[in-house]
Amino acid sequence: MNDLCVDLGYRSLNKYGEQLCGDMVQVVRDDDTTIMVLADGLGSGVKANILSTLTSKIISTMISEHMSIEDCVNTIMATLPVCKVRGIAYSTFTIIKITNNTYAEIIQYDNPDVILIRDGKNYEYPTETKIISGKKIIESKIDLKCGDVFVAMSDGAIYAGVGQTLNYGWQRENIVEFIEFHYDFRYSANAVSSLVLDACNNLYANMPGDDTTIAAIKIRKRKVVNLMFGPPQNPKDVNKMMSLFFAKQGRHIVSGGTTSSLAAQFLGKKLETSINYIDPRIPPAATIEGVDLVTEGVLTINQVLEYAKDYVDKNTLYNDWILKKDGASEIAKLLFEEATDINFYVGRAINPAHQNPNLPIGFNIKMQLVEELSKTLKLMGKTINVSYF
Repeated sequence: MNDLCVDLGYRSLNKYGEQLCGDMVQVVRDDDTTIMVLADGLGSGVKANILSTLTSKIISTMISEHMSIEDCVNTIMATLPVCKVRGIAYSTFTIIKITNNTYAEIIQYDNPDVILIRDGKNYEYPTETKIISGKKIIESKIDLKCGDVFVAMSDGAIYAGVGQTLNYGWQRENIVEFIEFHYDFRYSANAVSSLVLDACNNLYANMPGDDTTIAAIKIRKRKVVNLMFGPPQNPKDVNKMMSLFFAKQGRHIVSGGTTSSLAAQFLGKKLETSINYIDPRIPPAATIEGVDLVTEGVLTINQVLEYAKDYVDKNTLYNDWILKKDGASEIAKLLFEEATDINFYVGRAINPAHQNPNLPIGFNIKMQLVEELSKTLKLMGKTINVSYF
């Protein structure tokens, strides 16, 4: 086991006026393999959505079962329904398979060529062309380095701006130049995909002429973030909880007023509070020497959960928290963008204030928040461990 991991993020735009996206991304992970399939169905709307869903599901399942690309392509061609108008039935696709976080296999059919950014610059990786079932398939095998970023896309990306802001669309070389210009080694895969997709949307003047999807994969070192939320049910367990929490490597976040006071006492440091509201919805953060971030509890974590649910859906709130400095935004940045492994230390003590029926929170709200947040973070590909006290 190495200390690397696969960070993956993707976003899509629907063709203007369409309710469904004709592109689909499927991700399959097991112990040492990550498989991402980006499929672009013929046409747009419902028909394209069905084609891309079938294609991505079939391919990701077959590849994860170690079946050959020949079998995958033959199955796809035999399975997809035929368009009565055009007499063809297919969905273009891009497959990226990462093994042990150090080796990549890329299989491409009719989508724009995958971009590989290495050390901030475009890297021309080797390719081999094969004809399978009469289709031209491009294969690549690449030894990876920490920091490598793959950017896969549907053809909506290279058509961005045609007839609107550009004569010939946003060609692949223009996208490469754009990524190189804006490259920052700190960017997560989701940040990269959001950056490129937002540029596409701007070129389309917010009225995309085609379904557009950007998917990014980044090879990065594992980073641990520890979050302590609430005091233990038994006051005798305070020292045990604090000792285990602060003994863990990585970043440390303490959430909750009582929890922060207990952490300050344990460390023998002063708890510095603030009355400055950066966001009126979120109580001000505080500081304790030796702790990376100190925030209020339930209201802050509830906002983090809202950001997390949006992050794994359409990511429309990304700009709301990525640039802000309030407690919820800072936690979101640490958990979503920086962390690969997250350890929750959750106290079961019940705060009477949280049982007020007039508040939009229910019984044992901390447990509910942690459960929902853990599930959502797992959907981001994070490794989650929760300890209760």
